[in-house]
Amino acid sequence: MSEPAQGGMDDSGHSAGFVAFLGAPNVGKSTLLNQLVGAKVSIVSPKVQTTRRRIIGISIRGGTQIMFIDTPGVFSPKKRLDRAMVDAAWGGAADADLVAMLVDARRGVRSEEETILKRLADSRKPRLLVINKTDLVQPTTLLPLVSRLNERLAFDETFMVSALNGDGCGDLMNAIATRMPEGPWLFPEDQLSDLSNRAMAAEITREQLYLQLHQELPYAATVETEAWAESEDGSEIRIDQTIYVERATQKGIILGKGGRQIKAIGEAARNELRDLLDARVHLFLFVKVRENWAEDRERYREMGLDFPR
Repeated sequence: MSEPAQGGMDDSGHSAGFVAFLGAPNVGKSTLLNQLVGAKVSIVSPKVQTTRRRIIGISIRGGTQIMFIDTPGVFSPKKRLDRAMVDAAWGGAADADLVAMLVDARRGVRSEEETILKRLADSRKPRLLVINKTDLVQPTTLLPLVSRLNERLAFDETFMVSALNGDGCGDLMNAIATRMPEGPWLFPEDQLSDLSNRAMAAEITREQLYLQLHQELPYAATVETEAWAESEDGSEIRIDQTIYVERATQKGIILGKGGRQIKAIGEAARNELRDLLDARVHLFLFVKVRENWAEDRERYREMGLDFPR
């Protein structure tokens, strides 16, 4: 994954725009992003608030380049990190040309959805309603849910999809492409994300923390890529990463008995990075205790988040 292009294409007849996904935690925003881009650019796990930063996934439909903004889930923030994540979600919506509100078909309208509906009512941006996980419910439950949401807020169009298996995603993609403004493309044609390789590598390791530790994983854990060295021909890459936790007991959970857990996490992350980077990867993981790291401004910069007051 390369850096964003400096300047866009001048070709006439092109269009390009940003689409922000808004929704409560775990409604499937990252899964939908990956489905529409056609590649994994945002990590996914059953743990709520997996997405912490705004991630842009890039897709092309005909002459249209679409930048999908995967935002953190909207919820009631209690801590500084929570506030930073929610601020990132609304910031992504403010920067977009189109907002797509995602709702979990199984859970319907909860307090988080009510918050989003109220705030979107003050926005004049085009907005789509996307009911996700339709493969997990009876079809008869969908129309009442769609009616209730459109009564609360007028959406330009409603789509029912399964981000996991792709049902309905083609129609959604076509509708989004037709709503993008005319203008030059903003990224190279072969670029899939705005994340640097270093940032993506940290995200992949963090995903493995979630997948392998499940509920044992402390929420206040983060991964930073500290060093990156490539061989001259690019066939081998050494990556040094640090996993930061807040307490020594959390460090023990990640290391596991005899270091077995950290070894398993590293092996899984290394395999995925090898496929992503098409190179032999040497991944070295370190776990450090940094009390109250979630109050450290520098950590927010590393995560791509603004430091809220």
